[in-house]
Amino acid sequence: MVGPGGIDALIQLLAKLPGLGPRSARRAALHLLKRRESLMEPLARALRDTADSVKTCSVCHNIDTVDPCSICTDPKRDRSQICVVEDIGDLWAMERVAGFRGLYHVLGGTLSALDGVGPEDLHVGGLVERARHPDVKEVVLATNATVDGQTTAHYIAERLAGTDVTVSGLAHGVPVGGELDYLDEGTITAALKARKPV
Repeated sequence: MVGPGGIDALIQLLAKLPGLGPRSARRAALHLLKRRESLMEPLARALRDTADSVKTCSVCHNIDTVDPCSICTDPKRDRSQICVVEDIGDLWAMERVAGFRGLYHVLGGTLSALDGVGPEDLHVGGLVERARHPDVKEVVLATNATVDGQTTAHYIAERLAGTDVTVSGLAHGVPVGGELDYLDEGTITAALKARKPV
């Protein structure tokens, strides 16, 4: 049985999170309510603080508390490489393995005729502009190995054809239909090391 008012609203919001259905959301809500002072109130503060402080990077479209983000401003990063990913979760997956020390560019999705997502809906123009910088030597296309991901990679490769950069893609160690956020560190590292021109 679902509780009244605010509890029901909490359950409905939790159920919208990835991986949580209505039953899991009820269990999570009950867990939070039982640990109101030690877990629920700190979580509420952390959510509010994060909502108030997070910004989108004007350079690469990552999220951080500063703009440009800490990756874009890190002097230790290799500025000759830009890794193109579909979403922020993919960037986090790449950073988790620490196998790439260049910069990133988050597209914000993939081309998809079925979903009505065209080139103007993605951050491709900014990528082409960044690729024209004389310091940039390689653009690594790390889109997911899905039909939409590969279509997007081919489109970007065509857009970058007029630049002086090498365009490479992740090796086939990434399984077809796989998404970076769900891969283990070994697979991502092997795919990065075996990248090849597109």
